[in-house]
Amino acid sequence: MAATDEKKTIRINRRSLLVAGGAGAGLLVAWAVWPRSYGVNLSAAPGETIFGAWLKIGENGQVTIAVPQAEAGQGVYTALPQIVAEELGADWRTVAVEAAPINPLYANTLAADVLFEDALGGIPDAIRRGHAERAAWMLTAGSTSIRMFEPKLREAGAAARTLLCKAAAARWGVDWQACATSEGFVVHDDKRLRFAELAAEAAQESLPDLLPLRDAGAAAPEGAPLTRLDAPAKVDGSANFAGDIRLPNMVFAAIRQAPPGDARLVGVDRAAADGVRGVMHIVENPRWVAAIADNWWAAEQALDALRPRFEVRGGPTSASIDAALTTALDGEGQRMASAGELAEHFSGAKVVAAEYRSGLALHAPLEPTTATAEWRGGRLSIWAPTQAPGLARSAAARVLGIDETAVVVHPMQIGGSFGARLETLVIEQVAVLARKLERPVQLTWSRAEDCLHDRYRPAAAARMSARLAPNGTVSGWFARIAAPQSGRELSQRLLSGDAAVALAQKLPGGGGDRTAVAGAEPIYGIPHYAVDHHPAALGVPTGYWRSGAHAYTVFFTESFLDELAREANVEPLSFRIAMLGGQPRLARCLSAVASLGGWQGGLPGTAQGIAAHSFRGSHIALMAEARREGGRVVVDRLVAAVDCGRLINPDLVEQQIEGGLLYGMAAALGASTGFTDGLADVRNFRSMNLARLGQTPEISVELIRSDADPGGASEVAVPVVGPAIANALFAATGRRSRRLPLQEPTL
Repeated sequence: MAATDEKKTIRINRRSLLVAGGAGAGLLVAWAVWPRSYGVNLSAAPGETIFGAWLKIGENGQVTIAVPQAEAGQGVYTALPQIVAEELGADWRTVAVEAAPINPLYANTLAADVLFEDALGGIPDAIRRGHAERAAWMLTAGSTSIRMFEPKLREAGAAARTLLCKAAAARWGVDWQACATSEGFVVHDDKRLRFAELAAEAAQESLPDLLPLRDAGAAAPEGAPLTRLDAPAKVDGSANFAGDIRLPNMVFAAIRQAPPGDARLVGVDRAAADGVRGVMHIVENPRWVAAIADNWWAAEQALDALRPRFEVRGGPTSASIDAALTTALDGEGQRMASAGELAEHFSGAKVVAAEYRSGLALHAPLEPTTATAEWRGGRLSIWAPTQAPGLARSAAARVLGIDETAVVVHPMQIGGSFGARLETLVIEQVAVLARKLERPVQLTWSRAEDCLHDRYRPAAAARMSARLAPNGTVSGWFARIAAPQSGRELSQRLLSGDAAVALAQKLPGGGGDRTAVAGAEPIYGIPHYAVDHHPAALGVPTGYWRSGAHAYTVFFTESFLDELAREANVEPLSFRIAMLGGQPRLARCLSAVASLGGWQGGLPGTAQGIAAHSFRGSHIALMAEARREGGRVVVDRLVAAVDCGRLINPDLVEQQIEGGLLYGMAAALGASTGFTDGLADVRNFRSMNLARLGQTPEISVELIRSDADPGGASEVAVPVVGPAIANALFAATGRRSRRLPLQEPTL
């Protein structure tokens, strides 16, 4: 390659790859000043031209966008390509998508902050995020996809558009800045050239020092409700999920695992399993036993015949979990957030108090836990639904004792996750089986295994206390929350052996976990407040669950606010708005939902309840209408007003809000489990008290238009459902429910 060509290639990559420079505070540790220039590892098919790390243009006119986020039904395979397509001027009918390969260029440092903030909290932000980038933490979590990647994708689309315009201008002998793009063509006056005709030449052009974005100097344009790229294949059944993978000579595996805690496999009845037709192998491990057969059902039947026996020392029960939360609340807490002088403000004052509880919640995605692996020639290939392909690769390499470069992960579309597919246990298990059998293996957990070995949303408890001011607002607020250190637990499990985690563990720090009380800090204008975390050891593995700790802290907060409003003899909506002087967007949501839903003030007999929250840059208010009928909770209507900032694709946002409301309702009414003798009580969907189609409430969603930067949409609706329903039930019955899922009232 000539020197001039090399220079052009470097400039294209530098612009379109968007690698940030600068060491920031990185002089504190060696890895913070490692070079931050990464090569592109996209692969090109014959006739395709690569434009940096984000897109390719083929001779057939197809524009392929590399998406570094997992498609789990949230529409990320549409929203992210839409950003590029709109900036590029592509024809949406020619846009395709593919999963981005593992590369630091695609690291999601914002999701790393959400998931691992507490475990790495002692490390300065610049160092922590730089490490997340270098470690290629490609994470889909925390409602971060648009917030993290929109700027990069807009610039990638603008860069490709500029290069195409320059190539066309060179042919026409005109100023490239006089050219434009539309529907897959570069245009100038009456002249038009297809992207496909210009792609190879465009890649040889160089970028200007200042990259022109559409509507430069103003907010990016609000997107259109374009059709989902993944929908046709899902409708006609041609979409491939992990369970659809079929490889030559592949076998199928089922598994039984030891209960949580100190447990190990002590015996199996191999002779009984030998009588099951199709069974080939039995593989034992200290923590599990797997049966391998020529079909999955035979493997599952073999496990029943094996009757595996585990030695268990202790084990959680519902009573022990409740007792652990009470013990934690009775002990010392760690101050996580505060303002004003709460102790002085509470001294000698009348204080209103209440205690709340929230049970363990299951992830319960429809797709079972599954992964396929093949060991060949000293290399491992994995096909799995994963929200963290880089961490999955690390886990597989670690369990086999091989280098990560010998592991290839093929991320599949996900049939529901809600945080469950961050976990890597099934990937570690299938890697061990593939290496041992030296043939492709597809491992699938049964639904019972999914429930018994979930990484549950933790159980939590709160003692809330507040002082009311003479004007009917809250002047003092104290939240004491008992919950396990789920953030640190998640980090230690997913980042085992990571250098940054090892360093953070050596830094001084308290016993509190910010992620365990996330969402507990008041969003209202309360001058004196404090939030304490009381770490609780439950003996149950916990993990990230859609909306994280907000799922229970908002239940505590918004239920208690309802009680305070009634104590102050103030209508609950006005009570909230009076304390939102610094939150005009949330106040607007509350006003909108009251108008849209026909709010009647939450008066006795109205069966209406309200709740609100600000979360991941978005704001939501929810009105619920609910009642008790024959010992069960019936939800008749959910009305939401949401401000998610500027919308990329309004249809996708509305889908996520509706889905979040239904998921939150499922958790409020069921989707939880107790424990007996160390085992989860719930083993299937039938036992989760999930609403059927005929029991689904009427749902209305109002999306409030905003020029603010996009906020998260996939999680914001989940936390408000529980308290809104609880508050509605109080309005309907006059009795308060203070426990999730909503059981019989405690008052």
